[in-house]
Amino acid sequence: MSPKKAKRRAGGGEGSSNVFSMFEQSQIQEYKEAFTIIDQNRDGIISKDDLRDVLASMGQLNVKNEELEAMIKEASGPINFTVFLTMFGEKLKGADPEDVIVSAFKVLDPEGTGLIKKEFLDELLTTQCDRFSAEEMKNLWAAFPPDVAGNVDYKNICYVITHGEEKEE
Repeated sequence: MSPKKAKRRAGGGEGSSNVFSMFEQSQIQEYKEAFTIIDQNRDGIISKDDLRDVLASMGQLNVKNEELEAMIKEASGPINFTVFLTMFGEKLKGADPEDVIVSAFKVLDPEGTGLIKKEFLDELLTTQCDRFSAEEMKNLWAAFPPDVAGNVDYKNICYVITHGEEKEE
């Protein structure tokens, strides 16, 4: 099933160009929660001090001013929630469409079953190009466990990469 489209919010203001329509309502709520956590002083704007405080709360205590400034400069102006959401939307737009990713996997699936052997995918991802670490492989198999025959449903992986959640069966 395809995910439900987010309801468009009236007014958005601030030139959002329908940024709210890019996400489902549940995703917008999750981003809002993340924004609220980062906005440590609760003024509605993420500042360098907010970033420093939230990073410190996660154990990163010696973050350089230059690094924080670079993060803040990724936005075109003050980072309110609409700008924050727009930044995520722009990052997500960089992902290839689902059909392109599926086509890449199909090269590894000449029978067109939609499945690839876990061992084969494991070997490819740990020995070729941008090699996955053992931790990344552990996370991959935790998120996408193979079936009892040792097969991985690559179409589900592609769906999650492009939509951010598992397909409802």
